Amino acid sequence: MSHRFSDINESKANFDEIYMMDDPRGYFSVLGALDYMIPDVAEPVIRQILAARARQLRREPLVLDIGCSYGINAAVHRFPVTFGTLRRRYARREMMSVSSNELAQLDCNFYASWPDTGIGRFIGLDASAPAIRYARQVGLIDKGVVADLERDPLSQSAADVVRKADVLLSTGSIGYVTERTYRSILGTLERPPWVVSFVLRMFPYEEMSATLKRFGLVTERLAGVTFVQRRFRDVAEFERSLEALAARGVDTSGFESDGLFQADLFVSRLEADVEALPLEDLITVISGRNRPVGTRYVQVETDEGMQIGLEP
Repeated sequence: MSHRFSDINESKANFDEIYMMDDPRGYFSVLGALDYMIPDVAEPVIRQILAARARQLRREPLVLDIGCSYGINAAVHRFPVTFGTLRRRYARREMMSVSSNELAQLDCNFYASWPDTGIGRFIGLDASAPAIRYARQVGLIDKGVVADLERDPLSQSAADVVRKADVLLSTGSIGYVTERTYRSILGTLERPPWVVSFVLRMFPYEEMSATLKRFGLVTERLAGVTFVQRRFRDVAEFERSLEALAARGVDTSGFESDGLFQADLFVSRLEADVEALPLEDLITVISGRNRPVGTRYVQVETDEGMQIGLEP
């Protein structure tokens, strides 16, 4: 990870432990309590992009979900479930009492009971072996790669898994992974991919765009909309994140200052693809800004200057 990204990550709460468990109950408990919603608000956009990619390829695209964790993007895309419904499922006392192996079998049956309405097939990349194992065990991803490409080169076995990917997807990994990870992946692909990245506004994307350009890909940012990720965990995270955004010259008024992490959408494709179908014509969006959330930190202008309050 670059030094700049590691500094910015100091602004955010650390949730590393929830990705290293044998099943996703802790993941849904911790992030669900913060109204984590990026998988849900991103899904309609991902569906439109995959539909366009499928029309271009004349087949179902293969999606490499970078930082896939427990396969949540695949779950909400392929089946009629949301992050919220899955959170409530795992919060039931009956589900809390079973072992991880029993839960995996229950989840395998649960997903198998739904029609698969996905447009793409999913493979995953994550540094967490337990998360990849779970996502594969319950059938959310076809194959998975356990690797930290910020530190290690892409192995031959991993390259064999990712080389046929048509779409590289991230709904929150940028900032934890950088252009180094993407260079490793892009260097082994059989064809130029579409790269879809939902990126928190506190993280710069210029170096990533420059890297993608070297592989022939033109990057567009969807103008006029941001996508909500979650609420801030506490006042310390709120203050530090606003400071990091201010350091980048980002105006947070009506956005992060209202207590919600905001992400931009970047899509990178070959220039001919961009010219044939510009991003603004490719998708319509639901940002999540009007979704109900719990009590959140907000920045309020008062006679004594900016103050932090709690808004229910």
